[in-house]
Amino acid sequence: MSTTPDYYPVEVAGVKRQLRLFEIKPGVRIAILNILGDTAFVQAAAAALAEALKGRDFELLVTAEAKAIPLAQALGEALKMNYIVLRKSYKPYMGDALRSETLSITTGEPQTLYLDEKDRSQIRGKKVCVLDDVISTGSTLQGMRLILDKAGALITTEAAIFTEGDRALWHDIVALGHLPMFVDE
Repeated sequence: MSTTPDYYPVEVAGVKRQLRLFEIKPGVRIAILNILGDTAFVQAAAAALAEALKGRDFELLVTAEAKAIPLAQALGEALKMNYIVLRKSYKPYMGDALRSETLSITTGEPQTLYLDEKDRSQIRGKKVCVLDDVISTGSTLQGMRLILDKAGALITTEAAIFTEGDRALWHDIVALGHLPMFVDE
């Protein structure tokens, strides 16, 4: 017997999507946003975030690999600024990379973030906006904060398409909306 998955509707700048609900632990589901390959949604979110970020003081975008990369690209184009990607695996060409560890809500596994040696010089002393697609537990955000602090960057803004979970934790995040967590009772 197959069951029809549940979905949660969202809208960003006139673009509507149905996000599939995914169980992350028994009785707890989250709406999964996967913007990879969704050009219309990414462009709409980037334009809306560019507007929401007006007046904020930063000169570089920083995101973690992988789902938020197209958002960083589109937002970078809209704001006419560069972006840096913190990688989730180390490659020899990355040289003396900085690293920090985080825990993924979707996999429940530890993840390591790396800042490529070439990007270290670009980021030192810069005011940065940390960018993600969804900020849920804050673990990736914390990993990004740790590595950027080690690199000598100043985080002046944190932004995402959506926050998720406990809204009280995300009062300083520039976001286009909030996703609830779905808990079976």
